[in-house]
Amino acid sequence: MHAELQEFLAYLDVERGLAANTLESYGRDLAHFNAFLQEQQQSLSQIDEQTITSYLSTLQREGRSPATIARRSAALKSFFQYLVREDRIQSDPTANLESPKPPKRLPHVLTVEEIERLLAQPDTSRPAGLRDRAMLELLYATGLRVSELVTLDVNHVNLDRGYIRCMGKGSRERMVPLGSMASVAVAAYLAKGRNALIRDPGVKALFVNQHGRRLTRQGFWKILKKYADQAGLETKITPHTLRHSFATHLLDNGADLRSIQAMLGHADISTTQIYTFISRHRVREEYSRAHPHA
Repeated sequence: MHAELQEFLAYLDVERGLAANTLESYGRDLAHFNAFLQEQQQSLSQIDEQTITSYLSTLQREGRSPATIARRSAALKSFFQYLVREDRIQSDPTANLESPKPPKRLPHVLTVEEIERLLAQPDTSRPAGLRDRAMLELLYATGLRVSELVTLDVNHVNLDRGYIRCMGKGSRERMVPLGSMASVAVAAYLAKGRNALIRDPGVKALFVNQHGRRLTRQGFWKILKKYADQAGLETKITPHTLRHSFATHLLDNGADLRSIQAMLGHADISTTQIYTFISRHRVREEYSRAHPHA
């Protein structure tokens, strides 16, 4: 089904505008199913509900996580629904498939004190330190994804009005407020740090690496890990940890869920609602820790 798979990925890219990471995920999952079909010596026209059930059972026997099985089930359902719409097959073999729901895991959130320790780590007497402080402040102040952070250009930041313009998943543009401390950090980086790092004045990227080129996600990950270690943070953190912390701290302090949804760029409010569970969980933890009769 190689040709059909390529057509489906092109449809997801051009017509639905899915992000590159999502397209890669669909491609990997469906390529794995295609390899299973080849082992079973089955063609696209021979696939039925039993084929799908057998494939998912194989994933379980291999010890795949519930999240992986759920993701691959969803990819199969989308693929075969597309083939039916395009009249490539007569019936959908996944029509009666109930996708397993992966268990909800609450994302890790830093405390305000841990955030302050992390933000204090960059040496702002150096251009790279000014850049790093600006990036950390910006992530915590806006809840940007790291992919959105590294694709920012200088003209995406409006310090006078206190907001940034970013392009999120599905090419959806949004405006996000920029807090005062992040504004100060970005302004200091633009005034004293960025010009010392860039080699080509024509570079549009807001954040650049030591070679003067746009910083990558991997580059930021290494920077974050270094400062997390310096701050003595015992739990493993990722760039998304700052995003989770941003949303949870807003909710803890009374922010409206719809406003948080807009700032995070979530298409569905149900995605944002995970933070209400985190907030309740934190309340229970604090109660158990602090109340004499808990």
